[in-house]
Amino acid sequence: MASSRKSLAFRRVLLKLSGESLLGEKSFGIDRNFIDYLAKEIGDAHSMGSQIAVVVGGGNIFRGVSDSAQGMDRVSADHMGMLATVINGLALMDALERAGVYTRLLSAIEMREVAEPFIRRRAIRHMEKGRVVIFAGGTGNPYFSTDTAAALRAMECKADIILKGTRVDGIYDSDPLKNPKARKFDQISYLDVLQKGLKVMDTTAISLCMDHRLPIIVYDLRRKGNLRKLVNGEKLGTLVKE
Repeated sequence: MASSRKSLAFRRVLLKLSGESLLGEKSFGIDRNFIDYLAKEIGDAHSMGSQIAVVVGGGNIFRGVSDSAQGMDRVSADHMGMLATVINGLALMDALERAGVYTRLLSAIEMREVAEPFIRRRAIRHMEKGRVVIFAGGTGNPYFSTDTAAALRAMECKADIILKGTRVDGIYDSDPLKNPKARKFDQISYLDVLQKGLKVMDTTAISLCMDHRLPIIVYDLRRKGNLRKLVNGEKLGTLVKE
């Protein structure tokens, strides 16, 4: 295992999954087949010796800024979104453990019967012991997205990179699902992402990564083997860095 770690491009990674990525072919909730696929992808990359942490969103169930939250108190709506990420985290943990991957679910909102409370040193120790760590509950604070939670947790746990899995194979100058002439970037700077208003991660998350020089790779989550290839150093998707 030690020799495989030395050959890896990234020893410790933070994987960011949107809640919508758990939809699979469904319009609401969790697609059991797709979450099982995700668990196999994560398990495959983890088996190479990479230490993996995951931040999952809750948009497939509830989002604090969604249409369904209009008229609600923003703090209450955001708390509902945080609880949705715990549901997704439990589902992903179950899928990973059925795939034979030791996993721990840590929540920024304390609920001891369901998940461990987030403690930075404990999270790092879990990864060092070979467990996949799932961070749920966002940052534990309203007004902050799970993108920001991903950037924060990545820095706290000293991840080498954030890997953001999406439905497209990188960052484009416009939505490639709507515009067939959209141009893909192989590499782009944090400032260009902010100035062009590209929907990679929210501005707070991008600014945090820029301030701490934490690179981001946006890649196609649905193409089998991509996560393993990225951990192994293959160039895929779009790299965001200085």
